[in-house]
Amino acid sequence: MKRNFVSSFILMLFFALQLNAANVTIIVTSIPANTPPGDNIYIAGSFNGWSPGNPDFMLTANALSQLQIVLEGTGNLEFKFTRGSWETVEGGENGGFLPNRTFTFGIADTLLLSILSWEDTGGATHTAAENVIVMDEDFEMPQFNRTRRIWLLLPLDYASSGKSYPVLYMHDGQNLFDVATSFAGEWEVDESLNAFFNSGKDVPIVVGVDNGGGDRIAEYTPWSNPNYGGGDGDLYAQFIVETLKPYIDANYRTKPERENTGVMGSSLGGLISFYIAVKYQEVFSKAGIFSPSFWYSDSCYTFASATGKHFPMQFYIMGGNNESGGLVQEMENMIDTLYAAGFGEEEIKLKIVPGGQHNEYLWRTQFPDAYEWLFLNASNEISGSELVPKFTLKIVNGRIFFENHLSGDDSTGYLLKLFSTDGRQAFENVIHSGESLALNPGLKGIFVAHLSGGGISLTKKVLLF
Repeated sequence: MKRNFVSSFILMLFFALQLNAANVTIIVTSIPANTPPGDNIYIAGSFNGWSPGNPDFMLTANALSQLQIVLEGTGNLEFKFTRGSWETVEGGENGGFLPNRTFTFGIADTLLLSILSWEDTGGATHTAAENVIVMDEDFEMPQFNRTRRIWLLLPLDYASSGKSYPVLYMHDGQNLFDVATSFAGEWEVDESLNAFFNSGKDVPIVVGVDNGGGDRIAEYTPWSNPNYGGGDGDLYAQFIVETLKPYIDANYRTKPERENTGVMGSSLGGLISFYIAVKYQEVFSKAGIFSPSFWYSDSCYTFASATGKHFPMQFYIMGGNNESGGLVQEMENMIDTLYAAGFGEEEIKLKIVPGGQHNEYLWRTQFPDAYEWLFLNASNEISGSELVPKFTLKIVNGRIFFENHLSGDDSTGYLLKLFSTDGRQAFENVIHSGESLALNPGLKGIFVAHLSGGGISLTKKVLLF
């Protein structure tokens, strides 16, 4: 059987996940060039007893293969490709052992997958640009007592310019630069930024941190989930801020100020990017938040509300309307929460991609726009001159809090009113700077807060939940 793949040929496998009404589409976009002619390809996983050569799970090259597989229960999907036996299982970038592929599914997900190699036939082709280096295969993570591979993309003129550069910290480093190390295709961050450089635009140093495989969920989640566990995200954030960033700033020509430092990731990587940016506003001024897993814990909303705004920020929040059913609403809820926490409309960009699905293709194609808005858009440049907002109005644990940063007089009473989105007044009281008022527990949803008095008039959205 001939195994020459062209751009118009793909193999597709459809999963009907009945319990959560989820559909996962796996598309094999390429196979190793040295795949023996006549060999069929199979998928073995947690859904079929890890049977490596089950004919019911065979992919063929003469038609689009469609299989309906019913999965019971919840948890991660785990699988591998084989050529019919465990002796002919897929391998990693150099042909050696590849851990099980794992994926936490939503409602509608598409995985674009490359089979990098077969264990019995050798390694894969690398696609990383020449200005991508592996800084360290085993960089110490003292917060976890383990190590991690760290990638660097250095601007094309780094060696000759003598200049210092902004820095973008990114997660899932395996997927950023090299298809040979990626799980489901690369972001092509190197190709995109090199194109910006060649067009005369500024580019940053990119620091890519590999995910921890089986530790990925725990490291990328600041809060635990009853079904998936996790909750070590704060330690991971400490690693970025207290260990990795100081090392990068000490050993490379960086612009270390917050105005020149960003963080970016997707899915759970989007969740941890959001957490890092909000918690460490004194360190980061820019966050690229792709397909964020806000569903993982409602604590993300209370965290944003309780933390509030302390510095000017830029949040680029992006997702497709064909990802999990609640993603768009979750992103909109978070934006309302950020508004209520004190961030302005000019600090937040929401992009909903029509037809966008939860995969590297979406994140790869959206990366250039996100980078341009965060780093190159002069109208959104963070100057650092305004270190705190003029006013803070936020919700914390069922109480509404107000602070006037421009006046030291706490005796002035301000009239606070809350209106529902249909214009009905739901709350009215007088509040003083530095004071909080208890809200009716029955008030839930999006409201418009209007504050007046003492020569000020402030109107903004707030989210009560």
